[in-house]
Amino acid sequence: MDLALKRSKNDTATVYSAPTEKRGGSETSPFDQPGRQSMNFEKFFSDKIGALKEEGRYRVFTDIERDAGNFPRAVNHRNGEINDVTVWCSNDYLGMGQHPDVLSAMKSAIDKCGAGAGGTRNIAGTNHYHVLLEQELADLHGKEADLIFGSGWTANLTALSTLGAMLPDCVILSDAYNHNSMIEGIVHSKAEKKIFKHNDPEDLERLLKQYPVDRPKLVAFESVYSMDGDVAPIQEFCDLADKYGAMTFIDEVHAVGLYGQRGGGVCEREGLADRVTVIQGTLAKAFGVVGGYIAGSEAFCDFIRSYGNGFIFSTSMPPGVAAAALESIRFLKQHNEVREHHQERAATLKRRFTEVGVTVMPSVTHIVPVFVGDAVLCKQASDILLDQYGIYVQPINYPTVSRGTERLRFTPSPLHTDADMDHLVSAMKEVWVKLGLKSAA
Repeated sequence: MDLALKRSKNDTATVYSAPTEKRGGSETSPFDQPGRQSMNFEKFFSDKIGALKEEGRYRVFTDIERDAGNFPRAVNHRNGEINDVTVWCSNDYLGMGQHPDVLSAMKSAIDKCGAGAGGTRNIAGTNHYHVLLEQELADLHGKEADLIFGSGWTANLTALSTLGAMLPDCVILSDAYNHNSMIEGIVHSKAEKKIFKHNDPEDLERLLKQYPVDRPKLVAFESVYSMDGDVAPIQEFCDLADKYGAMTFIDEVHAVGLYGQRGGGVCEREGLADRVTVIQGTLAKAFGVVGGYIAGSEAFCDFIRSYGNGFIFSTSMPPGVAAAALESIRFLKQHNEVREHHQERAATLKRRFTEVGVTVMPSVTHIVPVFVGDAVLCKQASDILLDQYGIYVQPINYPTVSRGTERLRFTPSPLHTDADMDHLVSAMKEVWVKLGLKSAA
């Protein structure tokens, strides 16, 4: 199976090229001939965008202005008008991006340190807030050390590409549904790669058996998969890694802050953090700010710090961002009731959608994916909800999910009220009828 964005077997990538003509028994491009006309680059760009629009999966950014202290409320700027909306698709899962303690910490750090960090971590860019944040994250996951990055995408890309490139004769075994950032890191490592069936220990073992125990191996997977809301069999994967001499690398970006007594993720909830070699996470979702990190042994984090180009050559996180993330982590460590309320809201929305015949795809987590199955209808449903009901939820189309599995992805937060839910469920029921979408009833 190709290591690429998740695709069905019939999906193909189209390469834009000039027409060819035969001359002397071989095919040549008119661009290879003297006096040829240069390529029309702007037409190429327009044609590619046009193809997306024809397919119904052209992505439109919704111009949202969040209302500080009033999450999930926001205003939508559109065609010169401003309309109130309720946000139902934010990855700021707990609303911590607008928590007063988090905002206060960011403002205080800006007043104290200024806006930027001053450079890369190696060149004037290591601020004391970075040091404190890394200590807090290492403690959260019960690891010796931690290393922060500008984003979770960069953390995955850097760590996996560096590991795969530098471990001698390394083979990386990757879950079929892994995030783009993990895929890109593995591809850039140029290490041998194998794809195992999603969340399938038997298929993983089938592949692991093909390699000597002493050959360096890395098993890469996620805990919570953000589009389907399912959870990896972490213990089984760790057992197999131990049996066949492999490292484990888990992406917990959609779990940190949300699971475990202190918010350490699914690994903490299941008591498995000590069995995973590397835990990768984000500061941009449950913690409500921005940035990513890896947590592991002191030697591992120092190795990535010293050899990872994505870390070495990137300007470091602004101190205000680090301070805000630090405060958010500290707060959520002490307030498990926020996570409990979050789970109740998700379970309630799943139940209420099901009661009115709206098809909720199987999910054992806080993700509430509603099946549509068509890119055009998915976008139409999203547009109607926004324009007519003041409900903001983005359509999820290919390549984020496979063709034929297009969906609306709802992320209820502890701050969504029963009245918010009443309005949403009523609106969804009407839209489903209006568009003739399949009902679960």
